Formats: sequence, structure tokens, C-alpha cells
Amino acid sequence: MKFYSQVLLPKLMDITMSDPRMSQYREAVLSEVSGNVLEIGFGTGLNLPHYPETVQKLTTVDPNPGMNQLAQNRIESSNIDVEVRVLSSENLPFPDESFDSVVSTWTLCSIVQVERALAEIHRVLKSSGKFFFLEHGLSEEPKIQGWQNFLTPLQKIVGDGCHLNRPIQSLVENQFHILELDRFYAPKIPKTIGYLYKGVAVKG
Repeated sequence: MKFYSQVLLPKLMDITMSDPRMSQYREAVLSEVSGNVLEIGFGTGLNLPHYPETVQKLTTVDPNPGMNQLAQNRIESSNIDVEVRVLSSENLPFPDESFDSVVSTWTLCSIVQVERALAEIHRVLKSSGKFFFLEHGLSEEPKIQGWQNFLTPLQKIVGDGCHLNRPIQSLVENQFHILELDRFYAPKIPKTIGYLYKGVAVKG
């Protein structure tokens, strides 16, 4: 399983998440990110080309060393000062109010203790900062919800802990006040995995 999660899965994720349709959503959610930035679930670094010049430094967190290995080429070709941390987001080793912006893209689905991770994001975000998120999660349609609930046990195995049925909006609202939120199906992607939440939140 370790070979799959640290060798095969990073390569599969890099291919599937490089889809141009995903890139347009990345660019949209990252357009206003600025200052000292923390990215939760850095993965293979697919967000890097979409960060604006307003980013002063990027600190990344991802527990999968296989992901970070694939990210190195993108880090080396980027003009952004990147500090990589291979660790879990449930216990962040940063002081309170350390970051101007925190970013999470397609990550909250797979964190084991997602509520704890969001509490940590809240803690390390400055009082004047913003939390930018782009996630897939629970659909508004009961029929699709049923399929998401049915398929999630299998998806957790195939996707290394990924849940199809997490209620992203309510999870974020437990810690933050949401300023902007778009909920929609990504076109030409199965509805069970393509229901997206794109938003910006601040400390409540």
C-alpha cells in the first residue's frame, strides 16, 4: 500500500489533476492570494504556476513524500520562495497568526481529522488574512449524494483517504466566515466527484 500511495498515486494524481479544466479553477481561486502563504496539501505543485506576483513566500505542507518528489521540478522552475514541509496538517508547527493567506485545493477530502486541520488553519491565519479553498464534496442533489455515500468506501482506498461526500461548506463554516462561495459541477466530470466548492473565508 505504501508503494501505491507514495509512488503510483502521486503520478496518477499529477496526470489527472493537470487537466486544463482544473487549471482554470486554480487560477481563479489563487488570483487574490498574497503575502506570506501556507498551502495545505501541496501535492505535486500544480498550483505553483497560478500564484500571482503578490505572493512573497510559500510554505507547503503535505504528508506524502512521493508527492513532494514530483513537485521538485515545478519548485525549481518557479520564481516563488518555496519552503517544503513533509507533515500532516492536523498539527502545524507554526505560531499563531503566521500567514496572510492559507490555500487548500482538493485536499480537505482526504485529511483524516479534517475538523482539526481546519482549526489549525484558523489558528495560523492572521486575523486580517484569508482562507482560499477549492474542493470537491457533497452534492446538493439527493440522488448524487446517495451515490457519493455508496462509493466513498471504495474511493478512500483508491484515492488514499479521499471522501466523495464531505460537506465542505459546513466544515469551513464551523471555523470561518465565508465571504465568497461558488458551488457547481465541473463539466464533463462525473457528478459524484465533480461537485466543486470554490470560496474565500475569513476568521469569524
